[in-house]
Amino acid sequence: MPKLDSLPFSTSDAIPGYQFSAWQERMAPLIDTYLPESSRAADCFAADQTVWNLEGALFIQQETPAFSYERSPHKVRFSAIDHWQITFLRTGKTWTSVNGTVVENEPGMMEIRALGCPFYGRTLSAQSVTLILPSDLFADHGGLPGSSNNVILGGARVELLANYIAFLEANLSRMTRDDLHGVRNQLQEMIFSSVAPLVHSRMISDHSSEIGLMAKARRYIQNNLGSADLTPEALSRELAISRTRLYELFQASGGVLNYVRRKRLLAARSALADLDNGQRIADIAKELGFESAANFSRAFTHEFGYSPSEVRRHTGECKAEHLPRMMETATFGDWLNTLGI
Repeated sequence: MPKLDSLPFSTSDAIPGYQFSAWQERMAPLIDTYLPESSRAADCFAADQTVWNLEGALFIQQETPAFSYERSPHKVRFSAIDHWQITFLRTGKTWTSVNGTVVENEPGMMEIRALGCPFYGRTLSAQSVTLILPSDLFADHGGLPGSSNNVILGGARVELLANYIAFLEANLSRMTRDDLHGVRNQLQEMIFSSVAPLVHSRMISDHSSEIGLMAKARRYIQNNLGSADLTPEALSRELAISRTRLYELFQASGGVLNYVRRKRLLAARSALADLDNGQRIADIAKELGFESAANFSRAFTHEFGYSPSEVRRHTGECKAEHLPRMMETATFGDWLNTLGI
């Protein structure tokens, strides 16, 4: 059975003066990182991280010295990453600010953050386990409540989830892709159960309402990827908002048309890499709303850097693989950007 893909990383591979810059480069797709004022760039920065691809969620094991971090409004605006991030600290502490509200995370608690929102903060030397989950994972529940953003939770439900996370961590190297469907379903239910009390315990702010609108929009788009009627007008009617409001909502994703196009291309790549899918490339393109195979091929190659036929050909050559071998050299940024396929 095929094992899980992972991306191990350690700054020990770099000389001391370049260790922190290596960490900055590793984390750049997600956050900007900075040394504490008391540290120098020439100092050692012993960081270790392994990212596991659960094919619908990322599981991150991490140990680092102290550093500061920021996901700036500029980074959010030009990033397609709007997932949920859930962190359990094993050791250390973190302090994170969103819209002027600072939360403190420590071992025994669960921290939740929306990556579609700017934030900044700092961490002490810490060991942690983090899940990065696409918003669409919770579409059946109407999305996580907007009041989940920048929240620290404890209690029996969180402890139960933490125990399950610890079980997964201990077994990651033995798990196979056949295990992932059940793992994702279990995570979905346990996480939603953990945050469910927030639905009624907090007033939903305007920004939280925006997160809810995005969850509804993503669900509608995902359910109608093959429809020729998937237009900004149709989406505006579905959400009961104006076209202007719709464009504002998708500004951070490069616009609503760009978001829909990318979702269709990701779905096409998944179909092309499916060993059980015998459809012609042209038929896949047509089913996903592309006017012609030529237009689809150009858009696909521009988006991913390789053609649809390369995916199909490589899938045929590697019967044991569900994705093209070229994906084995994917980066942390690639996994973040394609999360939720």
